[in-house]
Amino acid sequence: MSDVLRIERQGPIEIWTITRPKALNALNAAVIDALTEAAIAADADADLRAIVLTGEGKAFVAGADIAAMQSLTPAEAGAFAAKGQAMGERFERLGVPVIAAVNGFALGGGCELAMSCDIVIAGARAKFGQPEVNLGVIPGFGGTQRLARRVGATKALDLCLTGRFVGAEEAVSMGLAARRVEGDVVEEALAIARTIAAKGPVAVSYAKRAIHENADADLSTGLAAERNLFALCFATSDQSEGMTAFLEKRAAEFTGA
Repeated sequence: MSDVLRIERQGPIEIWTITRPKALNALNAAVIDALTEAAIAADADADLRAIVLTGEGKAFVAGADIAAMQSLTPAEAGAFAAKGQAMGERFERLGVPVIAAVNGFALGGGCELAMSCDIVIAGARAKFGQPEVNLGVIPGFGGTQRLARRVGATKALDLCLTGRFVGAEEAVSMGLAARRVEGDVVEEALAIARTIAAKGPVAVSYAKRAIHENADADLSTGLAAERNLFALCFATSDQSEGMTAFLEKRAAEFTGA
């Protein structure tokens, strides 16, 4: 059991909670390693259907650990960025969706971590931002790239060059977050996770893969990838069960096979 990441199981769903509340859950090497190891284990878990990621206390993740970065050499900084980027890429490649339950600050590395998740749910007090320019650096865990892909270059430039924060409502309006909730953001994320967990697991995995792997592809390439994954669904028992259940007007019993 990691002392920086708590993992709880609820049936086919896991809740991952970063547990550095005194540091506002700032990302250091230990947290990045713990999240990466959890993702590796999740990929090997055939019964897992969804993950909810959150932070303990009043922050999701308030950024990378500045004290740990202050004295890095350029080479060390590059290695640290590579570690953070590899973590984000691993989240995107996971066969199950990851839902970020943003309960407070998601700044710098925290915003980057949220954007590596598949669905971002913003609590009423959530704050997002890429304020690295205030420290004389730029985002290093994928912020310049994922933010531009999510909200467009114009809005990404606004956030990355000014370092300003945006609240939950603006985050949703610009496409940074999917939903804003007034109540318990983790409970809302869990409700979404349960909805996803009831769907065909292979289909969920393929849909996620089709979107992530072809986000930057031209339309013809993306359509070809979608077509191939659609066809592969028909090699699964879940496809047969799902369509049979629909025609029989009953709930499908998916197995992930």
